[in-house]
Amino acid sequence: METKNYHEDLSHIRSMMERSSRFISLSGLSGVVAGLTAIIGAIYVYFVFQREGISYLDGERNILGPALVKELVVIGIVILVVAILSGYIFTAHKSKKKGLKIWDATTKRLLITFAVPLIAGGVFCLALLYHHLFVFIAPATLIFYGLALVSAERYTLTDVKYLGYFEIVLGLISLFFLGWGLVFWAIGFGVLHIVYGLIMHKKYK
Repeated sequence: METKNYHEDLSHIRSMMERSSRFISLSGLSGVVAGLTAIIGAIYVYFVFQREGISYLDGERNILGPALVKELVVIGIVILVVAILSGYIFTAHKSKKKGLKIWDATTKRLLITFAVPLIAGGVFCLALLYHHLFVFIAPATLIFYGLALVSAERYTLTDVKYLGYFEIVLGLISLFFLGWGLVFWAIGFGVLHIVYGLIMHKKYK
């Protein structure tokens, strides 16, 4: 009986330590919604190209006009906002269900660690945009996003780093297939997020 209580106490202490050092309320469903949003966005962009007379899947290098570039940037921002909002809503719901605070010292450390590579990548992509090096933007977003996930793993679920590794590898591969960025972007931010989200939902529900 004493041995059983001892193990229960150790398990409780371990759980308390994990909660205080790691943000464990990330929702797998938020990953699924983010992935679906990215895929819908990629499909919409494909039809935008069709509207502009650009046959994206023929593999040819196409020159994008300033108006089209601005529209694509706006679409990207909308997708990002929707993904962030869905992530917050699902995560807040999960935190409330578990009786955990969504905003504490661990959350702050997580956001800072995640934001540094992400902001650096954002500035890098703005520079690519400024110099009209559009074909490198998709690979850069995948690589820097992957680096941000690997960096943030220290303060959240360990499984996040594996998604990060896949994003980095996919971004590096896409550097050798310039002009197919939309496809790699849809796989990285769409398919991988959905697969990861479903696995996390099943594992931590």
